Amino acid sequence: MNDINVKISPVKLILLVVVALLTCTISRAQNLTTGQEVRYNPIITAVPFLTITPDSRHGAMGDAGAATSPDANSQYWNPSKYPFINDQYGVSLSYTPWLRQLTGDINLAYLAGYYKIDGLQTIGSSLRYFSMGSIRQTDRTGTYLSTANPNEFALDVSYSRKLSEVFSGGVAIRYIRSDLSGGSAGTMSGTVAYSAGNAFATDVSFYYQNRLSGEGSKNSIAAGVNFSNIGSKVSYNQGSTKEFLPANMRLGTTFTTELSDSGSFSLSVDLNKLMVPTPSNVYTTRSDGTVLVTEDNNSGQSGISSIFGSFGDAPGGMKEELQEITWSLGAEYWYRRKFALRGGYFNESQNKGNRKYFSAGVGVKIKTFNIDLSYLIPVQKNNPLANTIRLSVLFNLNRILQPANKQAPQEKRDGVN
Repeated sequence: MNDINVKISPVKLILLVVVALLTCTISRAQNLTTGQEVRYNPIITAVPFLTITPDSRHGAMGDAGAATSPDANSQYWNPSKYPFINDQYGVSLSYTPWLRQLTGDINLAYLAGYYKIDGLQTIGSSLRYFSMGSIRQTDRTGTYLSTANPNEFALDVSYSRKLSEVFSGGVAIRYIRSDLSGGSAGTMSGTVAYSAGNAFATDVSFYYQNRLSGEGSKNSIAAGVNFSNIGSKVSYNQGSTKEFLPANMRLGTTFTTELSDSGSFSLSVDLNKLMVPTPSNVYTTRSDGTVLVTEDNNSGQSGISSIFGSFGDAPGGMKEELQEITWSLGAEYWYRRKFALRGGYFNESQNKGNRKYFSAGVGVKIKTFNIDLSYLIPVQKNNPLANTIRLSVLFNLNRILQPANKQAPQEKRDGVN
């Protein structure tokens, strides 16, 4: 019998994975009770700081980044992009004052970097630190007990590799520590002692980029997928209760065209779906007209089983499952590969958190480093995310440490660190 050699392109492979997941969602959702009213039912997880956009470039593009051109911050968006970056090593430092409409001492700091082992392999790493400021702790009578400084951080390392000239894959491992009590030795609610939560997680990602219409074309297409924060649960009370990590599926694509020798334009679209059980809320209307809500967040499920179950467990059926998908639209224009203008929009269903905002930003490339700045503009008034500013500085270490005549030629795709 003759051997049969079946070849599947990287793009088709990614599409097959997406179709399989969506098919699972539809088939499971159809088995649920239909016609139910979809109420406000957001998905709550532990360590939500892992879902906050850490850098300015992608923050300015509506939080789209699964398939944008690679830079030092690809560790967060899709580590599989690293093998396609031009420089051998680079570092990025970002700072975000968070929820400034509510308080003045919550901040997110992000440090990321990469090193290309060779033309095929790259390692990356990042550190995220989230400070929640100072909290004055008192007892039930209002007597001062202590001042706590809650904080969280995540440290991760990734390995990515080119699997072909246009396709790559990568994995990352992550350690997470969440100290919500801020080191306080006291108790919460007067009965249960709380401690810092610890967890481990992993990411699996793929990335594809290629020129349209063959070599020499001015148009290119990219696609990416990143399954992130897949791991153990977090407990703050010695295992009595455990909460889910924000496991997430991010799908994205980017179209880039070179407008002329002096500029280029990119358009990116991302879809996100939390792979976490949807709370099964039970609504009971009392005789006085008030609504009593009883929540069940399926906390008894394991981390892995909950991921597969999350594609068809919404009490509102398929309608609610679709509402759990957020989408981002981002655009980026580079002028002479020195100055960038960016804009974007992020959308989340009003029943799942109702985050809706525009974003804008600029970037400047100055020989050995880039400076990026972004600004968030909420759609709703009195939004705590209003006036959020992000600042990032990317250092092109390859150009700092190596003589100019030994540097590799710069990649044509703009946005590359």
